[in-house]
Amino acid sequence: MGASDTDETAISALLADIDRGEPGALDALIEKIYPDLKRLAHFQLSKERQGHTLNTTEIVHEAFLRLASSNKSWNGRSHFMRAAARVMRHLLVDYARQRNAEKRGAGAAAVTLQDEHQLSNDHSLAVLELDAALKDMAAIDPQLESVTECRYFAGLSLQETADTLGISVRSVTRSWQRARAYIVTALERESD
Repeated sequence: MGASDTDETAISALLADIDRGEPGALDALIEKIYPDLKRLAHFQLSKERQGHTLNTTEIVHEAFLRLASSNKSWNGRSHFMRAAARVMRHLLVDYARQRNAEKRGAGAAAVTLQDEHQLSNDHSLAVLELDAALKDMAAIDPQLESVTECRYFAGLSLQETADTLGISVRSVTRSWQRARAYIVTALERESD
């Protein structure tokens, strides 16, 4: 996921141009960052169940629409990619919630205990449980959530995560270890 210094500078300049309302800056940004967003979406989907009905193009387009309409300022490529990872995470969580709601059935027939067991093994429940664990973790230590978003959802290296968050690599390493331990413990509690 690492970008060269030239790419970082070019994308930062385009983001600043967008903030100033420069014509054509958004189109130039899309052209420059689209491959990175596709890789990020592919990275996100690689963690999903097989046969997922969303595809990378749909996720990239929806994420970019949400980012473009957010009227936020971005502090460079890393900050933008972190925000993109967060938006993609929320897209996948929203999709999992929708799938779960459809399975519970708006007016559908009652589910037997045996069917209920099959639903609980669905990957969409795991996505929702992970999201709940991240929200709980963020309430305790927001930095753990930020590190998790950078490492797990955006696929950033330790150094890229440190640069994005403005902390040391050592702090990232410690936070990443704590975050993983917290998530594993939270998910094990959910499965009990």
